[in-house]
Amino acid sequence: MENHYDVIILGGGLAGLTLSLQLKQEKPDIKVLVLEKREDAAPEAAFKVGESSVELGTHYMREVLNLKDYLDADQLPKHGLRFFLSPKHKDEIHRRVELGPKQFLPVPSHQIDRGIFENDLVEMSRKLGNDVLLDAKVENVEINEEAHQVTYSKNGESTTVNTRWAIDATGRASFMKRKLNFAESIEHNINSAWFRLDYKIDIDTWSDDSTWHSYVKDGLRHFSTVHLMDKGYWVWIIPLVGDRTSVGIVADETIHPFKEYNTLEKSLAWISKNEPQFGGILDPLHDKIMDFKLMKHFAHASQETFSTDRWTTVGEAGLFADPFYSPGTDFISIANTLTADLIQRDLKGEDVFYRTKFHAQVFRALFDNWMPIYVNQYPLWGSTQIMVTKIIWDWAAYWGVNCLLFINNGLTNLDLMKEAVSGPTALMNKYGEISLQMQRLFKDWEPYDKADITDRYIDPFDLGFMKTLQEDIVEKQIDTEELKQKLAKNMELLEHVAAEIFRLVSNVAHGTAMDIKVDPYTMSLNKDRTVESVNSKYLGRNEYVAKELKNMWMYDLPVDANV
Repeated sequence: MENHYDVIILGGGLAGLTLSLQLKQEKPDIKVLVLEKREDAAPEAAFKVGESSVELGTHYMREVLNLKDYLDADQLPKHGLRFFLSPKHKDEIHRRVELGPKQFLPVPSHQIDRGIFENDLVEMSRKLGNDVLLDAKVENVEINEEAHQVTYSKNGESTTVNTRWAIDATGRASFMKRKLNFAESIEHNINSAWFRLDYKIDIDTWSDDSTWHSYVKDGLRHFSTVHLMDKGYWVWIIPLVGDRTSVGIVADETIHPFKEYNTLEKSLAWISKNEPQFGGILDPLHDKIMDFKLMKHFAHASQETFSTDRWTTVGEAGLFADPFYSPGTDFISIANTLTADLIQRDLKGEDVFYRTKFHAQVFRALFDNWMPIYVNQYPLWGSTQIMVTKIIWDWAAYWGVNCLLFINNGLTNLDLMKEAVSGPTALMNKYGEISLQMQRLFKDWEPYDKADITDRYIDPFDLGFMKTLQEDIVEKQIDTEELKQKLAKNMELLEHVAAEIFRLVSNVAHGTAMDIKVDPYTMSLNKDRTVESVNSKYLGRNEYVAKELKNMWMYDLPVDANV
């Protein structure tokens, strides 16, 4: 054991351990100490949210941390996110509109057993030369100009060690938030209950309908993160290694009060009432249930994330949004990468004062742009065409900007990011503005989306631009100039997608013609709302985008829909 470290990481969960790998792989002589309070190895099929990864976080684990071979050998592959809508047909899975990929995605992802993964990460970190202490409870952190002091207890004895950087990865315990009082609440009242079963739940066995089985090769649905959806909630079904399954309820408090499912018995009754087919599947399996956990008010923020006093917060110790699109590992990846960038530069003697403040602003901006996807949107979860359209839009924006930036090291490219955020007409500000406009559109659309749509399968990759956006983030790097060009091109695509979606929706809501010009930055279904924007621009129809969006549109197309 050392008395002085370059970095001490408070917390040895997913965020802290992956950061320890990243730091050591980038700088083999760096001295890192990880302090984890759990006494011994985490149990297999560990009882944590975060089993499902998506593109950005998967890239971080596979490519940045060089865990590709390990993940392929020791964790389950994931067949994308899969959504079952048409809530009037909850007794017949094959009648529900299903949105999900037919084939494995170009970008691989994984269903991760957090217990196995975190135990293996401990050994990987130690093998690289990091000190990882279990049963080590952090008692105090003193922030000083030259060296911080971290005091922890282990085996009844207190030890104080010095460090240049202190990283809070203590999860929801949020040690630094509590110590320095910078917690921040989010107005997104979503709660959850979940449990694991020592049993393989395979959704492919829920129906004998041959047409439904023809959509996806038997066995592939099982590897998806399944979402069963209706107004105000979704239920997840996630496969785990060892033929185990994670099941969770995530619901809006104003529609489905927490008290209705805050015990295991109530949760099972709630599922039987709200998802009767799944409830019937679970009825004979109650003796297979391994455990049960609750979490109130998922989302939280932080007034501080990256401090010029040489400490940062990563993982759930900092910001957490909502589990709907499985973004937990994404936020870990981004925070860890920005943190590692600051530490490595500082240890080389670079003044990182400005870079620290800039990283903090960019990270918060990404979070603030992410939250409108969820806030006040849970009432839409039971609207079939809205949700198909919303998911397509949310994925297109995520792949076309967030993933593209991260995978090509854009977030740590200060010159690129300054250009991307400087002024209201800069790319990231336009991105945030148009994203907010689209979430407003989905909300305004709700009174008009009343059709009982059934017996449809929507593959996002039947839309050509979706396939291209995904292929552009397949484990390949492009230089800064090409990245700028591709981001600008994707932003232009998103503008046309937004405008064409508005035409389709406005035609249903107000009977407007399909050839109207649309300003994606000021468009509104609400005729009483006036929106102004310095990015205002009226767009005519884009033939390619209009043609591709027909593949996800389930209402009858108007006679003037052809371009």
